Amino acid sequence: MAFERGRPAQAQELSGVVDRIRAMRKDLTPAAGRIADFIALNAADVVNMSVTEVAERSEASEGSVIGFCQSLGAKGFQQVKLALARDLVQPVQFIHEDLTQADATGTVIEKIFQSGLQALQDTQKALDVSAIAQAVEAIRKASRVEVFGIGSAAPIAEDANYRLLRIGIMSRASVDSHVQAITASLADPSTVVITISHSGSTVETLAATRLAKDAGATTIAITNFGKTPLLAYTDIVLHTLARETQFRTEAMTSRIAQLAVVDALIACLALADYERSTATIAKTFDVLSAKRV
Repeated sequence: MAFERGRPAQAQELSGVVDRIRAMRKDLTPAAGRIADFIALNAADVVNMSVTEVAERSEASEGSVIGFCQSLGAKGFQQVKLALARDLVQPVQFIHEDLTQADATGTVIEKIFQSGLQALQDTQKALDVSAIAQAVEAIRKASRVEVFGIGSAAPIAEDANYRLLRIGIMSRASVDSHVQAITASLADPSTVVITISHSGSTVETLAATRLAKDAGATTIAITNFGKTPLLAYTDIVLHTLARETQFRTEAMTSRIAQLAVVDALIACLALADYERSTATIAKTFDVLSAKRV
């Protein structure tokens, strides 16, 4: 590894993805060639697609798509999407897809709030009532609930854990990838795991959810609508529908939708075990009251 003034050199930023694809196209295998052609011809669409969707559209496996991305010099599919976005998308859209650089403060506020409202309305339409009912029954039967979230999903996981505890459900949030892996491997059929991931493609939460599924746990995902790798390891899916670009590394409107789904789930759980929930809320209210001036 090269060093400069005592610091390791930064990894080179991936650029010119389509040009790289064209340069190496003639040497690719048939499967890699289909992936290359699809990405090169549909670059603007790929920016908003999951690895599962690209695999299906190019008639290849997810592993082949990831392997092809690595052959381009990327760590994985997400880095290729980010590189494509840098070439195709205005920089301001990395902040929020509806903004322009010339927007005044009032316009920014209006656009952000409207985007949040739209995410809530769309999520309400996309959320499957029967899936919520299944999640409620699974959690009621569980001996414990584990909640997983990484990055922007971490505070949502912490909030879900807090809300579950407030209504008397034994729960724990894990927002560290190592802790998630350990916790998931120690799960059993009496455990429910709730994974929160907008993209459904985060490596750490994918690995933890797979481990939990393999250990026999019932897995619940709160994730955006669409085909993603997370669905392969999920028993119950609670969909959000936030019109948020998947190439951006930090979530915005999706967080609002995720919180609304958590609120709906908690409310349904509290009503399903009304006496216990209200008694626990009253007890914890007294405890928390002592912490207020």
